[in-house]
Amino acid sequence: MKKIGILFGMEDTYPQAFIDRVNSKGEKGIIAEAVSIDKVIQNKGGEYAVIIDRISQDVPFYRAFLKNAALTGTNVINNPFWWSADDKFFNNCLADTLGVPLPNTVILPSNEHPTDTTSKSFRNLKYPMDWEGIFDYIGFPAYMKPYAGGGWKNVYRLENKQEFWDKHQETGQLVMLLQEEIVFQDYYRVYCLGCKDVRIMPYEPRNPHHLRYVVENPNTDKKLMATIKDYTLRLCKGLGYDFNTVEFAVRDGIPYAIDFGNPAPDAELTSVGAENFEWVVETSAKMAISFAKKQKPGQSNLTWGTFIKDSVAQK
Repeated sequence: MKKIGILFGMEDTYPQAFIDRVNSKGEKGIIAEAVSIDKVIQNKGGEYAVIIDRISQDVPFYRAFLKNAALTGTNVINNPFWWSADDKFFNNCLADTLGVPLPNTVILPSNEHPTDTTSKSFRNLKYPMDWEGIFDYIGFPAYMKPYAGGGWKNVYRLENKQEFWDKHQETGQLVMLLQEEIVFQDYYRVYCLGCKDVRIMPYEPRNPHHLRYVVENPNTDKKLMATIKDYTLRLCKGLGYDFNTVEFAVRDGIPYAIDFGNPAPDAELTSVGAENFEWVVETSAKMAISFAKKQKPGQSNLTWGTFIKDSVAQK
């Protein structure tokens, strides 16, 4: 019997719907359940053929459990080693090499020294930095947000330099990105599962959270949709994320990738809506079953992006 597990936190609708959908398929020798952990012993595991990870970004214990499970043969979605390594700034750098349009972006040192460091720890950092060069490259208005994390936490829209200085004082030890504002005509949030199945969802980030997927008269231009799909697949294959969302802001017909490292994207019925929810549940269930069938016990079954695979191939 091969088990498909789901590891989750505060979610109410998606985890059980996923379990029920997998089990409703009646696939011989495959069953889905909520992951249950009573102990974690080094290099012991293998109970699950596949685990869908929805929470380890917030629980370091779970991340360690998943790495151990991956070592013993579990296909963890998404790859916990890569998820532990990437960040939004690197993702932008990679996207640039993949030919995906992006807003101009820089990374900034934290406003406060990290714990257990002093000014002596930063002797390689030029003082003052080339702030005028940075501001000329980005322009105003601009957005400032953490280089790692999500959920629209600690995101600032800045009108000018003085507002930047004022708001940067509030960010403490967070390492922030400063990013060009893309004044968009259309906006899309795009689900991508298994690095192949894509669902393009009109999205309005300026609406209240529960109304962001409610968009009147969305643009359905076929060429634009094909371009968004192409860019989404490039990004997800490059990163190696089997469960991800990509956000695009469309300015003058060009879709700019705004946020595309979302390995535990919102899948709740109350926010994504019934049609999108059905697509995510059905497509993720089929993906998990397919991965369980291909899983080889005792071997590595993780997905690695083209960035890693191409780097290894060059050795």
